Amino acid sequence: MLIKNIKSLLQTSTPTKALRGKELSELKSIENAWLLLENDTIKNFGSMDTCPSFEGETIDASGKMILPTWCDSHTHLVFATSREEEFEMRLKGKSYQEIAEAGGGILNSAKKLQNTSEDDLFESAWKRLNEVIKMGTGAIEIKSGYGLSVAGELKMLRVIKRLKEKSPIPIKANFLGAHSYPSEYKDNHQGYIDLIVNEMLPQIAKEGLADYIDAFCEKVAFSVAETEQIIEAGAKYGLKAKIHTNQFNCMGGIELCVKHNALSVDHLEVVNEEEMECLKNSETIATLLPSAPFFLSDPYQPARGLIDTGAAVALASDYNPGSSPSGNMNFVVSLACVKLKMTPEEAINAATINGAFAMELEHDYGSIAIGKKANFIVTKPINSAAFIPYSFGKDAIDQVIINGKKI
Repeated sequence: MLIKNIKSLLQTSTPTKALRGKELSELKSIENAWLLLENDTIKNFGSMDTCPSFEGETIDASGKMILPTWCDSHTHLVFATSREEEFEMRLKGKSYQEIAEAGGGILNSAKKLQNTSEDDLFESAWKRLNEVIKMGTGAIEIKSGYGLSVAGELKMLRVIKRLKEKSPIPIKANFLGAHSYPSEYKDNHQGYIDLIVNEMLPQIAKEGLADYIDAFCEKVAFSVAETEQIIEAGAKYGLKAKIHTNQFNCMGGIELCVKHNALSVDHLEVVNEEEMECLKNSETIATLLPSAPFFLSDPYQPARGLIDTGAAVALASDYNPGSSPSGNMNFVVSLACVKLKMTPEEAINAATINGAFAMELEHDYGSIAIGKKANFIVTKPINSAAFIPYSFGKDAIDQVIINGKKI
């Protein structure tokens, strides 16, 4: 397939490390471009004055832009049912913590998941996965964490494995058994940690069910010391850490993750200057999830401080039934500009190439480069890349190409 007369071919860089600082604001592009695909791969590209003759399928993209598909590096896409009843509770003034303490939140999803079959979980997740692909997501990470038991966590991870086998886009599986303490372990934290370490992890490793390990490092969940036990246990099985932290409190989670070379720290609604400096001097990626504070009416992540300090920043959807019931990365990019004060260039970079780095997929996804997978978005005719975040609520996508084929 040859696509020609592309108004602007965006994100044509091939960085070797996640972008940070001023690099994040540089969106390398080619105006009036062509793009040649061979099977599922990008074969070549350039400006129209170098366009080759071609006898195969040709698409005229006059007035349209092309950019890599979104790389969504933080989701909870596998879950039993929605939780709109908690949405109503929040509208009446209940906080996230109050809802959790009343048996809602993560424990609510865990209860519902226990009563849902693996096949039903798979079918609902498969529908969600196809929905986000149609909205431009071309690589995704999916966490467990609503099982909170040996059987429940294994069930979720097996569903994710089935999704991997069927999905046209790459999926990374993240074991989040340390998402919350089940009610029966409320006063026996070490007992649940022992269950994760001694029973869940060995079976997960035996079946090859996870790529990463995660924990919710927060006052309402796992302490820094408890999170460290989880990180160290996962490392023994070759699972790198991608940790939820700093959603509500600064409590040492970022420093812990940097100490253990975590791939990413995710959420970061609350970050102090010392933590920003810590991230600046590390390879750990700060993954921001702006749709969560949007939905919860919480403070937004200090993206400007993180970027200006020099931290590597990625954007992800946090798609989940409780605090971010949407996997629309286009809206995430808009929120990043409107509420996090990121520029369109920074937001697009953070949602593409840096998201790929946050899943260790940068060699095949996240930018337009020869040899990478042909996963990209063709926009409708638009004036500039800034129109994508500017026009929140409007569908600016004309086509999504996955593995060289139209979706």
